[in-house]
Amino acid sequence: MLVDAHCHLDDEQFGDDLDAVVARAVDAGVVAIVTAGGDVASSQVAVALAEKYEQVYAAVGIHPHHAASFGETALKEIRALAQHRKVVAIGEIGLDFHYADGAPREVQERNLIAHLDLAEELGKPVVIHDRDAHRAVMDILRQRNGKPRGMLHCFSGDLEMARQAIDLGYLISFAGNVTFSNARQLQAIARAITLDRILIETDAPYLSPKRGRRNEPANVAEVAAKIAELMGVEESVVATTTAQNSKRLFGFRTME
Repeated sequence: MLVDAHCHLDDEQFGDDLDAVVARAVDAGVVAIVTAGGDVASSQVAVALAEKYEQVYAAVGIHPHHAASFGETALKEIRALAQHRKVVAIGEIGLDFHYADGAPREVQERNLIAHLDLAEELGKPVVIHDRDAHRAVMDILRQRNGKPRGMLHCFSGDLEMARQAIDLGYLISFAGNVTFSNARQLQAIARAITLDRILIETDAPYLSPKRGRRNEPANVAEVAAKIAELMGVEESVVATTTAQNSKRLFGFRTME
C-alpha cells in the first residue's frame, strides 16, 4: 500500500499516456495520488483528473511562481474548487526565492498567507513549497502555531528546520531526489526523524529516481525503498506507515 503524496499529473509530459501512467501506479500498489495545482487553470485540471481517476485526489492553489496572478478573483476561484469532494488540500503554495525574476517576496508572502487563511477556514491541510526561503517559510508557519495542518513538500531544509516543522505538527515529505547519490544531507535527515512524521512523493514528472527519464507515481515505490534502506526497516513498513500518515492528513476515501 503506497501513496504518492505530491505530483503534477497535469504536466504536458503526461499528455499522451496518462491512462497508462495511472494504471502502472495502481499495478505498483499505489492506492492514492495527490496531483497539485499551481494556478487557477492547473487547479481546475487537477480537479478534473480527480474526477476521472478513482485513485487521484487534488490539491488546489496558487504556486509562488504564479503569485503575481494572485488576487480576490483568483482566490474566489480557488475557494470554489476547494469545495469539491476530492480536493484534499490547498496547494501547492509557499515561497520560492530561488529565481531573481520571480514574484516579489512581499507578493509571495501575501499569496501564502491568504491561502493559509483559506485552508484554516475550510479545514483543509496545506502543501507547502519552499525553495531558498527556509527562514521566511518557518517564520510564517510559527506565527500561525501549526494552523492549518500540512506537509513540507519535497523537503529541502536542514535537520533543525525539519524538527521545528514537526514540532508545529507538519509532516516532512521526501521526493525522488532522496534516492540521488549526492543527497547526503537529505538522507541524513530521513535517518534522523521518525517514520510517523514522514510522507513520500514523486513530484512527478520531476526528480525521477531513474535519472534522465520522466518520473511518474509508480516510482514512489523507489522512494519508499530508499527510506527503508536509510532507516533499516522493511519496505512494507515504510509503505504502510507513510500511507496511513497520508490518510490522516488528507482523509482519502479510497483507503477506507
